[in-house]
Amino acid sequence: MEAGDHLIVGLGNPGPQYCLNRHNIGFMVVDDLAGRWGRVVLKERWHGLATSLFLCGTKVHLIKPVTFMNRSGKAVVEYYRFFKIMPDRLLVVHDDIDMAPGRIKLVRGGGTGGHNGIKSLVESLGTNDFFRLKVGIGRPGKGDVHPAFPVEKYVLSDFSQEEMVQMTSRYADLERGVRVFLEDGPEKAMGLLNGLK
Repeated sequence: MEAGDHLIVGLGNPGPQYCLNRHNIGFMVVDDLAGRWGRVVLKERWHGLATSLFLCGTKVHLIKPVTFMNRSGKAVVEYYRFFKIMPDRLLVVHDDIDMAPGRIKLVRGGGTGGHNGIKSLVESLGTNDFFRLKVGIGRPGKGDVHPAFPVEKYVLSDFSQEEMVQMTSRYADLERGVRVFLEDGPEKAMGLLNGLK
């Protein structure tokens, strides 16, 4: 606890109708991490589903806000303040329409990119100086997606079976990268994750 806890947040929308949406890849990744680490993100507290564990010499809190995407900050700020999380120990997993499906990128800070979940976090936390693990979902006009498909409907539509296979094939890499982030620091994690093809 001397160096402080880590908070890993997966962004998404609650409810079975959203569970396979492209916008919910953050939830999916956090659920996978929890499962690989012998946990289930089920305990409800402060507008979120959460679990905690010790991993790589640090205490890690895994959170899925249940406030809906555009109010994610309402849930995250409660955990952030209670556990006295430092910005450099906050890792937010979310979808990114400007990256090819399955592409992974770990960044610190930056703009919201029009992502309502990130916008809510920045507004609630009063800072953008946290780490973001972005998972590409593509956008209309790329690949097999018609360019006239509205973006707001695209992100709330389900992954195709082929896309889901592509996403789940990345889970092991994501888990390895998060472990490096926790144990060796963000720079090494960036070197690992951002170099993946």
